[in-house]
Amino acid sequence: MSARVLVVDDILPNVKLLEAKLSSEYYEVITATSGEEALKRVAEDGPDIVLLDVMMPGMDGFEVCRRMKADARMSHIPVVMVTALTDATDRVKGLESGADDFLSKPVNDTALMARVRSLVRLKMTVDEWKVRETTATTLGVVDEASQTMDGEVASANILVIEDQAFEADKFTETLQRDHHEVTSVSNGMQAIEQVTGGDFDLIIVSLNMLEEDGLRLVSHLKSNDKTRSVPILMVGNEEDMQRIAHGLEIGAHDYILRPVDRNELLARTRTQVRRKRFQERLRDNYEVSLSMALTDPLTGLYNRRYLMVHLDKLLKRREEAHKPLAVLLFDIDYFKQVNDNYGHNVGDEVLKEFATRLSNGLRSFDLVARLGGEEFVAILPDVTMERAMVISERLRRGMCDKPFKVSHEEGELTCSTSIGGAYFFEEEGIEPEEALRRADDMLYEAKAQGRNCSVFEGEGKVDPDRFEPVARPKE
Repeated sequence: MSARVLVVDDILPNVKLLEAKLSSEYYEVITATSGEEALKRVAEDGPDIVLLDVMMPGMDGFEVCRRMKADARMSHIPVVMVTALTDATDRVKGLESGADDFLSKPVNDTALMARVRSLVRLKMTVDEWKVRETTATTLGVVDEASQTMDGEVASANILVIEDQAFEADKFTETLQRDHHEVTSVSNGMQAIEQVTGGDFDLIIVSLNMLEEDGLRLVSHLKSNDKTRSVPILMVGNEEDMQRIAHGLEIGAHDYILRPVDRNELLARTRTQVRRKRFQERLRDNYEVSLSMALTDPLTGLYNRRYLMVHLDKLLKRREEAHKPLAVLLFDIDYFKQVNDNYGHNVGDEVLKEFATRLSNGLRSFDLVARLGGEEFVAILPDVTMERAMVISERLRRGMCDKPFKVSHEEGELTCSTSIGGAYFFEEEGIEPEEALRRADDMLYEAKAQGRNCSVFEGEGKVDPDRFEPVARPKE
């Protein structure tokens, strides 16, 4: 996953060290050497995450963070404070100023990279909800909503999974200071029973339970539909850093080390509850009356009206962020014959299943829409050309390799799709109509070259042998 990282430190060797580490992991790194410059770079360059030194002359890191979190344009950008300060009071001060984490120098490389990847994933999800809400507002479906990450952080519903009774009691007593409703269990089985029957705002998981693999439990919670979007705060020891890094990779949101400082626990809990409620607010604002106005009633995908407005915003954001975007246009091959031979009811079944396979084969922040008839479109932000071709071939195979189950007496039909791809990176001033037209030109080429293939602008017909089927990435 590519991302733009802003490194802020008034000491040049520190900047260069972090820049080298991040660049080796293929992140785009931008830098600033003062608080004032940092705020300017955030406003102008739109980083995906900020690594912020605390002790700087003039405006220190705490003040930079507070100003970012008070600005609707910046409030959702993750901030990791990187500093020589190690006292728990300093960590709490950083977290209360809005930081997402507080890493001490010298920086543990494993912790740093895992933290960056984890927070960038969260930021991309929020980015997509912000764009969708803005799209809905532009269409007049919902009212303008506050996009500042503030709001109430008390009275959350929290599940604590800890088998050490004294630790569980400590967590419960501490969290109740913010009037949270705390449910405490001592093993995974009890945890599953609780999440099945209730809705939680945060789950705290101990990685040091005697009879339970806490990391395996984290993995299970992130794969469960009920708890996939619930923040997870891991609790571990200093020597658990490799396991904590793995936990962040598989979807946990945060961690705290033992011995647990009560104020730090409260601060990290408030951060996670605030982020979750902010994302829920964006989603709720977006979903109000949106379904009927902006989705296709047959497939449940977005319709052309929504697509054109949203694509326009994605293209403009692409220019501002200097990130690529791919447009894939799909046409079900010989679909008229399906309707003619089996009836429109069967045709509708094929369309619905095609839409489901398309949605399931893409990332959560990719846009999928039905243009009309048997034509569909997928918009892939922040993707390389090669990756776009990989995705295109995976989707094409996903259609033709598995028959479509239908209610006709034959039971199933084999269908294929032709795909046209257009890729946009450095070009400016691209309008939605032009983006779709260029993808449509490639779709025409795909049909002319025998159908059931992918053709990309500037690349020609994609060679299937170059791209073996691969599993869908978890993002």
